[in-house]
Amino acid sequence: MVRNIMSAIEDEIRKLALQNAVQFKGQANPKAIIGKILGTHPECRSDVPGTTELINKIVGDVNAMSPEAQKAELDSIDPSLAKKEKKVRTYELADLKNVEQGKTVMRIAPGPSGPLHIGHTRVSVLNDEYTKRYEGKLILRFEDTNPEKIDPDAYDMIPEDLDWLGVKIHEKYIQSERFELYYDITRKLIEQGNAYVCTCDPEDWRAKKEKKQACPCRDLPVNEQMERYDKLLSGGYAPGEAIAVVKTDIAHPNPAVRDFVALRLVDTPHPRTGSKYQAYPMMNLSVAVDDHLMGMTHVIRGKDHLNNTERQKYVFGYMGWKMPEYLHYGLVNIPDTVLKTSLIKQSIRAGEYSGWDDVRTGTVRALARRGIKPEAVRRYWVESGIKSVDIEFSWDNLYGMNRSIIDPVSHRYFFVEDPVRYDISGTSELKGRAPLLPDDPSAGFREFDVPSPYTVFISEKDSSVFAKDGRIRLKDLCNLSYGTPAKYDGNEVSDIRKYGMKAVQWVGRDSVPCTVAMPDGNVVKGLVESSLLGEKGDSVQFERFGFVRIEEKDADHVGCVFTHD
Repeated sequence: MVRNIMSAIEDEIRKLALQNAVQFKGQANPKAIIGKILGTHPECRSDVPGTTELINKIVGDVNAMSPEAQKAELDSIDPSLAKKEKKVRTYELADLKNVEQGKTVMRIAPGPSGPLHIGHTRVSVLNDEYTKRYEGKLILRFEDTNPEKIDPDAYDMIPEDLDWLGVKIHEKYIQSERFELYYDITRKLIEQGNAYVCTCDPEDWRAKKEKKQACPCRDLPVNEQMERYDKLLSGGYAPGEAIAVVKTDIAHPNPAVRDFVALRLVDTPHPRTGSKYQAYPMMNLSVAVDDHLMGMTHVIRGKDHLNNTERQKYVFGYMGWKMPEYLHYGLVNIPDTVLKTSLIKQSIRAGEYSGWDDVRTGTVRALARRGIKPEAVRRYWVESGIKSVDIEFSWDNLYGMNRSIIDPVSHRYFFVEDPVRYDISGTSELKGRAPLLPDDPSAGFREFDVPSPYTVFISEKDSSVFAKDGRIRLKDLCNLSYGTPAKYDGNEVSDIRKYGMKAVQWVGRDSVPCTVAMPDGNVVKGLVESSLLGEKGDSVQFERFGFVRIEEKDADHVGCVFTHD
C-alpha cells in the first residue's frame, strides 16, 4: 500500500515537473512543485526534506530531457496540460497634466562628471517616453557649473549612452556657455530688490538663516548692492569673500528654502572655459533661468529636489515667468552596485578597473557590454512608473525582462568549466545533434560527430558526480559508464530516469579555450564547443551556465562577458 502511494506521488511530481518544464522552455522549477505536492498530499508534510529531495531528483531527470521529449511525454499523459494561458499585461505611464500635443518641452540635465549609470536611465527613459507620446521636444542640458567634478570626455560619452538607450535628443545646451545669461538675470533680481551680495562670514550667514535672521547685507540699498555685484563679477573678491543671494522668506518654516546662493566665486579652471569666469552660478539659479528660456513645460525629477523646486519658484515669481509642471518621483536605492563616478575614475586610474565599461560597475556602458538590452532597461522604468514612494532597484527583475528579450534568439552551446578529460571505448561512432533554439527547430541544429579516438571533456564538478554514480549522460550524445577509459553505454534518453543519471555538458577535442568575465570581477575559464566560432550573434546561452555576450573570438580563444543566468 505504501509503495503504491509513493508511486502515485512520484507520478504526480513527474507530471507537474513536465508541465512546468514545457511551459518554461525546458527547465522546471522545483519550488513551483513543492507547494502543490504538500497541499494535495498532507502525508508528505511530515518529511519535507525527503519530499524536497525526491522533487529535486525528478525535476533533475525531467530537465535533462530534450524539450521535444518533455512535450511528448506530457502529451502522452494529458495533451491539455501543455497549454498555458498567457496573461498579457500592458504598462503605460500616467498622462501628464496640462499637455498640448506637439508643444511639450522636457529635459535631461546630467552633470558631466562621467558617463551615465543605471540610475540616470530612469529620468532619461521617462522623459523620452513622454516626449514621444506627445510629439514634443527633448533637450539635453549639460549642467557643468561645478568645474571640480567635470570629466571632459563626458560631453561625448553621455550622448552616446542616451543613443544606446534609444533616447532621441532634439536640442543640446551647455551651461558653461551661458554664464552671461545668468549674470543678467541676477542683475535684474538685485535691481528689483529680490537679491543681494553678501560679504559676511559664510558660517555666520548660515547660522543667521537657521535662526530666521537676516544678515546685515540683505537690506543694503540697491545702489550699494549693484556696486558690490560689479565688483563680484570683475574679480574684486576672492573665493569665500562674497556671494550673490536670492531672497526668499527669511522666516520660511523650511530652513532649506530660506535665502539661497545664486553665484559663488571659484578659482578652479573650467575644462571648457578655463579661467574666463570666476563667478559660478549655483544650480537653483541656472536651472530656473534655463527652464524658462528653454521653454520647459514639464520637469520630471526625484523628490530629493523638492526643496530645489521651492527655491526655483521664487525666481519664476520674481521674473513673472510661467512655471512648468513639476513631477517628483520617489528615490531609488540601487544595491550592490558601484555608481559614483569619482570612485570609478579613481579605480580606472589605479588600474583596478579596465575602464568605464568594467562589469563591476553600474554604468550604461557596463550594461551594454554585458549584453543587457536597452529595451529591458526601458521596460523596467516604464513599469516602475512615476511614484512618490521610494523603491529598491531589482537586478533580478531587470534580468528577467532582459531574458524575455534574448532567450528566444540566443543560440545554445556547451561550455565546460575546469575540464576533465575522458577517453571512450565500446563504440564505432559517436554522433548526435542539438537544437540551436529549443523552441524553434527552424533555427537549425549543432551536429556532433566526435572523431576517433573518442575523447570528451566534462567539468570537474560533473566528473566527481560521474565517479560517484558510475553512470552519466553526455547531453544530446550518449550515455557512459565510469571507467578508464569510460565505456559507451548506449543512447537511451530514458536511462536518465531508469538509472538516475545526470545529463551534463561536454565538448570534444576540437573545443576552444574560453574565458567568461563575471560581474564580481572573477574570470571563469573553460572550453567551449567549436561550433560557436560560426556564431553570428553576440548573445548566446551556455547551457546550465547562463547567458553571455561574445566579446572576441578566434580559433585560439573565445572571450565572453556574463550577462545573467
